[in-house]
Amino acid sequence: MAVCVAVIAKENYPLYIRSTPMENELKFHYMVHTSLDVVDEKISAMGKALVDQRELYLGLLYPTEDYKVYGYVTNSKVKFVMVVDSSNTALRDNEIRSMFRKLHNSYTDVMCNPFYNPGDRIQSRSLWSG
Repeated sequence: MAVCVAVIAKENYPLYIRSTPMENELKFHYMVHTSLDVVDEKISAMGKALVDQRELYLGLLYPTEDYKVYGYVTNSKVKFVMVVDSSNTALRDNEIRSMFRKLHNSYTDVMCNPFYNPGDRIQSRSLWSG
């Protein structure tokens, strides 16, 4: 499964970043921010094709020795970045797409909340209950 999930605003500042091994949190933040350059390259390479197609999934952005970084961009240019453990070889591309679709649906639910101010950090109540 994913070890880090990030939602990045159109202006490239983080709205939400959560990683599971807390001792490597800074490492995952760095990976997410460095992946934004690759996301921008892929978006500019697609150009108008991205607008014409409905394909929002960017695929594998880059692999490292221990992790694989995947990307997804919404129509409003909000970016989702997911870091997955490389040792999980059973994880297929369509499963990654499915996780991004679920994340996108959750993000849409947050944006539809009348009490959320667009641009503020996204917080999860379930993570604060502990």
